[in-house]
Amino acid sequence: MRISKINREILSISLPAIVANIAEPLLGLLDTGIAGHLGAPQFIGAVAVGAMMMNVLYWNFGFLRMGTSGLTAQAFGSGSLQAQISTLERSSAIALIAGAAMVLLQEPLRWLLLAIMSPSAAVASLASTYFMIVVWGAPAVLLTMSLKGWLLGMQDSRSPMLISIGVNVLNVVISIIAVYGLGLGFKGIALGTLVSVWVGVIYALWRVRKRFAGIARSVRIVRAFKLKGSGRFFKVSGDIFVRCIFMLVVNMYFIRAGARGGDLVLAVNTMMQQLFHLYSYFMDGIAFAGEAVAGKYFGARNYPSMHRCVRWLFVWSAAVTAIFVLAYSVFPHSIFSLFTSDSVVVNEAMRYHWWCSLVPVVSMVAFVWDGVFIGVTATRGMLIAVVTACAAFFALYFSLPTAWGNHALWIAFMGFLATRSLVQSALWSVKWKKMD
Repeated sequence: MRISKINREILSISLPAIVANIAEPLLGLLDTGIAGHLGAPQFIGAVAVGAMMMNVLYWNFGFLRMGTSGLTAQAFGSGSLQAQISTLERSSAIALIAGAAMVLLQEPLRWLLLAIMSPSAAVASLASTYFMIVVWGAPAVLLTMSLKGWLLGMQDSRSPMLISIGVNVLNVVISIIAVYGLGLGFKGIALGTLVSVWVGVIYALWRVRKRFAGIARSVRIVRAFKLKGSGRFFKVSGDIFVRCIFMLVVNMYFIRAGARGGDLVLAVNTMMQQLFHLYSYFMDGIAFAGEAVAGKYFGARNYPSMHRCVRWLFVWSAAVTAIFVLAYSVFPHSIFSLFTSDSVVVNEAMRYHWWCSLVPVVSMVAFVWDGVFIGVTATRGMLIAVVTACAAFFALYFSLPTAWGNHALWIAFMGFLATRSLVQSALWSVKWKKMD
């Protein structure tokens, strides 16, 4: 009966999270579609580069969602109302400060990000326009990340799903109106994004107030600036922040190394990474359940239930992984053909298609542990795993024969994923012995 209850808890968190994860990129493609009908290919590139500029900034503040969800889940499990309130206050305060800093430093940030990405002059000019409009939504985006994390920790993944879908649908609607109805052209796309994130954060605040009225009335953001009792929050946030930087280094180098192999290799790697991302949308949903449910039981010091939760997380993850491995192994040509009609690109991708089947197998354990580690706030372990994996990635890549080309890059990426899984598994076995 308890196992059945745990499964219901896992599914109640993971299914809405998976829906939100899938809907967000699909709706985001519509922005690209709008840009593609403005008459020049530079508009598509500008949206992609401008969005990536913002995503690079937001990536490093992932702790606002992850750290908040883990700490809140533990507070929920322990029944500590004050801890639930203080976590929301601290996370929200940091989000607003960081967002305001992005707005104030938008010019140097714009210059630095464009220097790193080095797009063409035409794309850079349009991307700058996009960035300088959208960056005014940074406080709203970061605060929404905090609120989503807090809601997830409070065992509510439906509200984050509604927020994500609502923001993206509104973005598309406003962009279409601004571009075609008001005749604002390319700027209308950026305006749609800006308006939608501010409406989104207002809706998120309303969801918090509706679902947790008593807590919402007790929140005083000004208390967070006193920093009293914030040590644990900043430790968790700091670990996740540094981890995100190392993850970004590996991802950026992977793209750069693939680009050095030529446009054909870059196109193939991009398609294969998209297949990995599709798998990750499902696995992130299960990881979210790990954050919320495992974190709740850890906070309640109900370690047997937490152990059962972890076991079932692996069962569900194995089932999802088996489906993806089967699809990627049996239908690789058909799947690649959905991305492009260019037979040269498809045939080149078929040389590497087995990597698509191996990635889910190698990465599954890391996804599950990430969620569980966040739930029990074992963030130092997550950091150690990623730093070790990053070292393994570069050691493997630079030690393999250059004649192996793109295969060497994928072997190194597999090493990165496998090292994370192995290190976190070893750390968890030690952690579990201490809790048993």
